[in-house]
Parts: sequence; C-alpha cells; structure tokens
Amino acid sequence: MKVAIFSTQKYDREYFEKFEDYHNHELTYFKTSLNKDTVELARGYPAICVFVNDKLDDKTLELLSRNGVRLIALRCAGHNNVDLKAANQYGLTVLRVPAYSPEAIAEHALALILTLNRKTHKAYNRVREGNFSLENLTGFNLNKKTVGVIGTGKIGAIFSEIMMGLGCQILAYDINESDILRNQGVKYVSMENIFLNSDIISLHCPLTEETIHIIDREALLKMKDGVMIINTSRGGLIKTEDVIDALLSKKIGYLGIDVYEQEENLFFKDLSESIIEDDMILRLNSFPNVLITSHQAFFTKEALDEIALVTLQNITDFESRNTLKNEVRYINK
Repeated sequence: MKVAIFSTQKYDREYFEKFEDYHNHELTYFKTSLNKDTVELARGYPAICVFVNDKLDDKTLELLSRNGVRLIALRCAGHNNVDLKAANQYGLTVLRVPAYSPEAIAEHALALILTLNRKTHKAYNRVREGNFSLENLTGFNLNKKTVGVIGTGKIGAIFSEIMMGLGCQILAYDINESDILRNQGVKYVSMENIFLNSDIISLHCPLTEETIHIIDREALLKMKDGVMIINTSRGGLIKTEDVIDALLSKKIGYLGIDVYEQEENLFFKDLSESIIEDDMILRLNSFPNVLITSHQAFFTKEALDEIALVTLQNITDFESRNTLKNEVRYINK
C-alpha cells in the first residue's frame, strides 16, 4: 500500500525502515506537517501516517478524501488532533497505536520530578564551570509525600506504582477506577481532593472536551503553596497563562512539562538560530523552577520499535480487510 508519512524525523525513517522486511508497503516520507495547506502532498496515496502535531481538521479531512485517501494511521496514542466526526463523514478510517511504551512516559515523568527537585541540571552546569557550591540546590525527600495522579490508564498506573515504590502516598482520579491499583494502596478521590492535598500533581489523561484546561486559575487556587505540577500528556490540559500567573505568585513551586499547548510551532524543530515569537514559552523558560522537554517522554528505543511495528501492522490489517483492533471511531454523543 502506498503510504505518505508526514512530520517525518530522522528517527521515524530509521525505525520504519528497520522493519521494511515485515511489510510490502511503499512508504514516502515528508518532513512537513500535514494541514490544509500541505494536504496536496497526499494526493495519490490511499493511506497517510501522521503524528501528534499534524492537524486533521474538517477542511483537511475533506481534501484528503477528495484526493483518494482512505486510511489515517496515527503513530501515537492520542487522537485529539483528528476531527473524528468529520473523518466518519468523509469515510476515512482512523487507526492508532494505543500503547507503545507506557513505561517510557511514566519514567520520564519521574525524571522531571527528580530533576526539578534535586536540581541536577543546574548542578551539572555548575560543576562543568568549576563551581562546586551547593547554595540554592536544596531539594526535598519524595518519601511520604502525597502525589496526585489524574488519569490511571496504563501510563498513570505505572507512574503510580513507581511513586509508591519511592514511599509516596497516591491520590488518584479517573472516571474508570482500577481495583488493582486500589488494592496496591492507591486512594481514589475527587479532583478537588487532589488539588487540595497533593504535594505533586502529575497529569496522565487524554485531552477531551472534559479535560481541556483542567489546570486553570480556579484549580490552582485550591492547591498547596509550592505545589509541583508535571504534564507528560497533552499541552491543552494546562491553561498556560494561568500557570504563568501562579509561578509569579509562587503558588506553583515547580513546573515540569513535556507538552505545550502551542507546541506544533516549536517542538521537533531546531530553532536555535531563530527568533522565537511565542511569548508564553519564552516566559516559561525564564523561570528557574520550570523544566521543559519537547515531547520527549515517548522517546525510547522500545517505544520507537513498537510504534513502527504496530503502525505497519495497522496498515496491513486495513489493506487485508482484517479486524481493525486499533480503530478509533466517532461516537455520537
């Protein structure tokens, strides 16, 4: 099957080509992201493969359908960048990679916590410059701290287990509660309870109409002074301007984010020689207690293997008219 792969990075091509003997698909790689202005590149391809920052809105999907595209293969778990209602309307099948490496993302959340807490990034730079002072590098013990986990799917569950292993008390919120986690010691509570009582809050839920901006001014006012907030899920879970205000007032003591609401204009690009015009990311970068990574949490060898293998199998299943176990369907509410 002819497949146009958008938003291609060097590692995408490396890992898809690694498994080229496992399939008979004809893959064409485009560095550009997919949107209504670049959709003509997909002409002549019955399938496209996209990532988190490709924009598949109504107009783009209409043009894809006109150009003969029948399959959208997401090489990621999230699908908030796809208008599923429009995809259904235009007869487009959407497939995803539901879980490529939940351990990778959970472990990255821990890395953000430990780096922010123990300031290892600052210590590294100091020692490299011959500065061996410990001034302003004070951290805190994670043991016995209360960690609020919003979303206890595969990633949130593994993250909870990791933090319990460090001696933390876990408060969790999810519309689908896990008896397994509850039996391990996780306490399910309301979202407000998490805001009121957590020393650290980590987000592990999808971006939906219900979860957009769950961290906003109202939520922040309920939190402990000096709270640590970690987001490795989707940027839209956080209302950035409200978080900046909370950093200025010192309500937020630490912020670690691997995602950002306007990341499609920044992440996965080398802008080191460019003038960045996004005022909010510049503001965030100016705070000494903010740590930003550019959608790196998934980035392990194991995850990249799984993404390539599952994506290629999804395309094969579609072409062969097999059962589409990873299909994302529009649900009329």
